[in-house]
Amino acid sequence: MTENSSFGFSDLAKQASLQPMEALLEKKHPHKALYIGVPKEITLQEHRIALTPSSVQLLVNNGNEVWIETNAGKDAKFTDKEFSDAGAKICYNREEVFKADVIVKVEPPTLEEVNWLDAEKLLISALQHGAKSESYVRNLMSRKINAIGFEYLKDESGLYPIVRSLSEIAGITAISIASELLSMNSGGKGEMLGGVAGIPPTEIVILGAGTVGEFAAKAALGKGATVKVFDHSLARLRRLQNNLGRDVFTSLIHPKILQKAIVNADVCIGCIRSEEGRSPVIVSEELVSQMKPNSVILDISIDQGGVFETSELTTHANPTFKKHDIIHYCVPNITSTVCRTASYALSNVITPLLLRISEANSLPEFLFNNPEVRNGVYIYKGNLTNKHLGKRLSIYNKDLDLLLAAHV
Repeated sequence: MTENSSFGFSDLAKQASLQPMEALLEKKHPHKALYIGVPKEITLQEHRIALTPSSVQLLVNNGNEVWIETNAGKDAKFTDKEFSDAGAKICYNREEVFKADVIVKVEPPTLEEVNWLDAEKLLISALQHGAKSESYVRNLMSRKINAIGFEYLKDESGLYPIVRSLSEIAGITAISIASELLSMNSGGKGEMLGGVAGIPPTEIVILGAGTVGEFAAKAALGKGATVKVFDHSLARLRRLQNNLGRDVFTSLIHPKILQKAIVNADVCIGCIRSEEGRSPVIVSEELVSQMKPNSVILDISIDQGGVFETSELTTHANPTFKKHDIIHYCVPNITSTVCRTASYALSNVITPLLLRISEANSLPEFLFNNPEVRNGVYIYKGNLTNKHLGKRLSIYNKDLDLLLAAHV
């Protein structure tokens, strides 16, 4: 064996004895920082805020930037210091907040706020389908923005998480408000909502067996009241029975049965909603006039027109009026009464959505891959994509799926 070949084996042995060394390679993360603006709500005595300080901290920790208008959370008892400590930038110029990439609100933007929205911005807020005019929607479209109505957002199971959560709060809150309105201090008949031994319980009629009706019934039963629930759908009534876990009076809406229940009721709660357009009027003015004096009507469906013929829109400043000696409470944003709780409910749904958007390469790609979020989009790059809104306002709407597929 030659010397050269000997050196060759030696080198080979040395190389074989070496352990492989790992090297860390940089991995590109698809995360794209979002600039999120949260303005102060100024309409209809709205006290809620769409993001809480804890949610802001989560968004900032994931590389996003959040701009909060000063005092935006004041009514919900969230201070500027809490938001600042969570990593938010406090803005003292209202218009500055609307320069963010994503604008997150509770109420739809006012006409002045719409004019501050630039093309390609993303607006996340309530849509309030029934309250929008043709000129308002066309003005939004002219800004060439993208807009999501959060009440139409779905989750993986096909449910509407924000509607569900706020409806639960609205149902429980309705019973608390009814209890207060029955008291003498509020001009009521001076009765306690519920029942105690030897005294007939309060009779409550609930129109609508959806989530609001279910949680209103649960809260009323917990206080010892007698509850009667009416709905057009037998399936919803059956589901309500199952969810309550106890027998409760339920009935389809038959005029004679409903009339007897309304006349004897101490409290009537209207919570029937329409998929599009106005809610149906179930209780006529004549029937309201037959109710017991100083009884209470809470029309939670007032944001869609109301289910009582006597209902008129009221505000938190002046929440009630009397007609035919019946106390009417017709505030559209009832959950704003418990604005801090409602703010947490909104934030719990909106925050994960914002995180998912920031992790996508682009908004079109995100929407293409998330049909449950597409359901909430009503304007895409200036095109109206909500067919119900288009039909009601006679505005031509385009299919969002086709726009995304065509990369428009």
